[in-house]
Amino acid sequence: MYRVANASEYLVITGVGISDIKIVKKGWVLPGQSCAVFDVSPVNYTFEVQAMSAEKLPFVLPAVFTIGPRVDDDASLLKYAKLISPHDKLSNHVKELVQGIIEGETRVLAASMTMEEVFRGTKEFKQEVFEKVQLELNQFGLLIYNANVKQLVDVPGHEYFSYLGQKTQMEAANQAKVDVSEARMKGEVGAKLREGQTLQNAAKIDAETKIIATQRQGEGKKEEIKVRTQVKVYENEREAEVAEANAELAKKKAGWTKEAEVAQVEAAKSVALREAELQTEVERMNALTRTEKLKAEFLSKASVEYETKVQEANWELYRKKKVAEAVLYQKEKEAEAQKATAEAGFYARQQLADAELYAKKREADALVALAQAQGTYLRTLLEALGGNYAALRDYLMINNGVFLEMAKVNAQAIQGLQPKISIWTNGGEGGDRSGTGTGDAMKDVAGVYRMLPPLFKTVEEQTGMLPPAWMGMLTDSSGKSDPN
Repeated sequence: MYRVANASEYLVITGVGISDIKIVKKGWVLPGQSCAVFDVSPVNYTFEVQAMSAEKLPFVLPAVFTIGPRVDDDASLLKYAKLISPHDKLSNHVKELVQGIIEGETRVLAASMTMEEVFRGTKEFKQEVFEKVQLELNQFGLLIYNANVKQLVDVPGHEYFSYLGQKTQMEAANQAKVDVSEARMKGEVGAKLREGQTLQNAAKIDAETKIIATQRQGEGKKEEIKVRTQVKVYENEREAEVAEANAELAKKKAGWTKEAEVAQVEAAKSVALREAELQTEVERMNALTRTEKLKAEFLSKASVEYETKVQEANWELYRKKKVAEAVLYQKEKEAEAQKATAEAGFYARQQLADAELYAKKREADALVALAQAQGTYLRTLLEALGGNYAALRDYLMINNGVFLEMAKVNAQAIQGLQPKISIWTNGGEGGDRSGTGTGDAMKDVAGVYRMLPPLFKTVEEQTGMLPPAWMGMLTDSSGKSDPN
């Protein structure tokens, strides 16, 4: 009979003419042969694995595995046909087999990791589980087509993940409060700065408006002189404002790094300078008013001269003020330069100290390496000499020339000496030993007396000392007695 399997099925034929089993998609089933059909489509298995971390914290790992036979490998397909195909894929036998492998590998892997590692490395944890389970399923010819690990869940009574989430939320809330406080601080500082600039500009415009209104009150000659004077003053002011703008630009570039206290001092100084300028304008307006009164009483020429002197005095005051501001700015720059020079010197000294420390460390490392090398050298020599310390000592003394140095030192010690060596004897008289014992004793005493004169002679030559008179007189080599 000719059999044909569906697209997701295979035929397993056994019997006559087949040594083991034969897996085909279609074929003849001969008499004496048996044919079975098994499905190779994958099946989804849903589990909730209960595991415990290295800190003994339990957790639940919901997972969904899509598992089926490996159809691209004949050996795996053969294993599946023999071991799994007789059972239904949805039967408890197959499900318990797959679940046991997955739970076992998951528990073993989770026990070697901390809860923080499992939580933060969910992707790596999933990959590890996938690889270890796949190794176990290979022996059954099964393949994991897909594995989805859901969010880790707390075991009732152990709310680790919920507490961890609350911790993260509180940290985010605290950081948000800090950011809001910083933004509010920047906004308030910026608002105060803009208010100060607005008041300064308004005061400046009011002063200029008053000056223009006063300047338009006068007669022709006064207006002509005043206009010329104002033109000159205006040109000087514009030049001063350009210089002031340049200086202000340089101050702003350097001022971003200044502390709040310096900024407050500068603001106070600016207010004081502005008050001085406004006071000067008030005094000038009073002078103009008095000038108008004097014009009705005195001659026009005197009025013109007076007005000219007033303008010159104002110009001199303005010039001195700008010179003082320039000197102040120069002093500030010099102080900043001195600070930078001091910081550079400190950094250079610090680098020099670090270099010396590094050199000392290198010298210490070299001494340690030399000591280790010498220790290895001595250990090797001792092992080669069979642990004989005396042989090792002799070898080192010979190798280092210690014996040679000792010989040189001993030779230098006796160099230049002229010793006298005296040899004396009792005459070498063997005598006749056949006599009595008294005769032998007397011969020995006579021998001792014969040795005394040469002994005393030697002592005299080497020390200059003479024996006492009661011990007799010394005899020289000629046989004559020496009275000394």
